[in-house]
Amino acid sequence: MVAMRVLKRLVSTWVSATLLVTGLALSQTRAQKAASGYDRSARATLLHEAIVYVEADPNSQRVSLVTPGHEVVIMQRSGPWVKVFANTDAGDEAQEDDSDKPEFGDDSAPTPESGWIRNKGIVSPSTPGGDMILFGAAANTEAQAEQPHAPKGAAEAAHLLYKRVPDYFPNSPLAAEAAWRAADIRWQLDKQDNSTLPSAKEQQAYLRPQIYEGAMKRVMKNYPGTSYAARAAYDLIDNKLCGDWQGLPKCPEMETGLYEKYARQYPDSPKAPEALYNATYRQGVLVTMYMVEDDKKKADDAAKRTADLAQLMQQQYPKSDYTARAAAIAYKVQQEIPVYGSDRD
Repeated sequence: MVAMRVLKRLVSTWVSATLLVTGLALSQTRAQKAASGYDRSARATLLHEAIVYVEADPNSQRVSLVTPGHEVVIMQRSGPWVKVFANTDAGDEAQEDDSDKPEFGDDSAPTPESGWIRNKGIVSPSTPGGDMILFGAAANTEAQAEQPHAPKGAAEAAHLLYKRVPDYFPNSPLAAEAAWRAADIRWQLDKQDNSTLPSAKEQQAYLRPQIYEGAMKRVMKNYPGTSYAARAAYDLIDNKLCGDWQGLPKCPEMETGLYEKYARQYPDSPKAPEALYNATYRQGVLVTMYMVEDDKKKADDAAKRTADLAQLMQQQYPKSDYTARAAAIAYKVQQEIPVYGSDRD
């Protein structure tokens, strides 16, 4: 009996300790989420750079800087000043793709800090017409990023501003396009970064770092049947392409199939003509490669497929520039002019 009472006390003590630890863990998790900007009603973003001050006074100590598109959590308002917990979204997307590094480098993911900022240029889910304001600001910033001497961080800011539209205004008619634009900017930046790596020229796709697909897949999931879902599916092809063909036919053969499959699945996509052009070009390349290998039968088959694809484009997309480009490829193949390598006689 004594042993049973001791055992019960031990079990009771263990259960109490477990509940205490669990409670502390849950409280800590809630505190971390609150500190990370999960109070959705207080979430907001900025259209401009804002200095965070210790006090509501421009002469007080500067705590940090909030750049356009990054989030703050509004805690208090006082006249022309707002107390915020700033940069609460730092590293969010880095966690989404299981990376240990911030999305755009250390400078773009500053440590969250609390303080005061000027009460201007702040857009929240309750801002009237906020979806159009954010979309327009993102588009303006994206245009700046495309200039020869673009402001530092313009592309990243455009990505974040676009991202806020579906985050804050999920029912906005601009949500689908904004989600795709945000995903595409990140995709192109990652693609450019990967192209500078030595592995970029590896023939097999699995030997190269893969571009993060999460944002594109969310566009396809959240906006099925839209042109933006189709655009996202087109971008995803990049992760399957060869880095360098190395003069071998297996890559353009495989890539032709990828682009033809896309065009069949998304015939109404604005990217469908481009996909078929890419397939046509690769078949023209194969004609040259097979001729180098003295495989006339395969070269003739590729030449016929080039002509067939160009003809298909004229039927389905007669007004597309890509159709005219495909016609030029088919003509060169017909004239026995190499499409790949040197075409000098």
